[in-house]
Amino acid sequence: MPEPDCRLYLITPPALPDLPGFAEDLARALDAGDVAALQLRLKDVPDAAVLRAAAALIPVAQARGVAVLMNDRMDLAKQAGCDGVHLGQGDGDPVAARKLLGPEAMIGVTCHASRHLAMEAGEAGADYVAFGAFFPTGTKETMHQADPELLEWWSEMFEVPCVAIGGITAANCPPLVRAGADFLAVVGAVWNHPEGPAAGVRAMNMAIASA
Repeated sequence: MPEPDCRLYLITPPALPDLPGFAEDLARALDAGDVAALQLRLKDVPDAAVLRAAAALIPVAQARGVAVLMNDRMDLAKQAGCDGVHLGQGDGDPVAARKLLGPEAMIGVTCHASRHLAMEAGEAGADYVAFGAFFPTGTKETMHQADPELLEWWSEMFEVPCVAIGGITAANCPPLVRAGADFLAVVGAVWNHPEGPAAGVRAMNMAIASA
């Protein structure tokens, strides 16, 4: 079956107090529908806790053909055996990440709402650029507001895939899909779904398909 033009990019909650339980939730979520990638994004926890989470979650995702990326830390991505890394603007450059992680690694770069940053990332060898936030989000403070027109421009001008992020839900995602987003990055839309994470994945997949 061909892959859809736009796919789901799942990000972990910022804290995982019950790691075994979360691993089970992750398995159910990934079994519920199409997910392209999982970003391990834990905040304000020791490196050892990040590595423990990676050891528990990477096998679950990779067994289902889902790439696992470490947020921010290329050194931990290497240590944990992740498929790649997602770099914020202050987390190092794609060239250094490529050198450390190898030619097969998936390297993404946060570009906020900036065409200039996205072009720089593409020229530096990023495998995808991430734009956002498109909607208000409780996951992190919104410093940059992106517009769907940015996705249209990027997808028309460049081959490098683009990720839309920031407050995305099944209800508000259709304009982003139509604008050319290759991936929709979500946290709350899946993990906070009232019927559970599996239902969240199904709802996002249905919204993408019907957009």
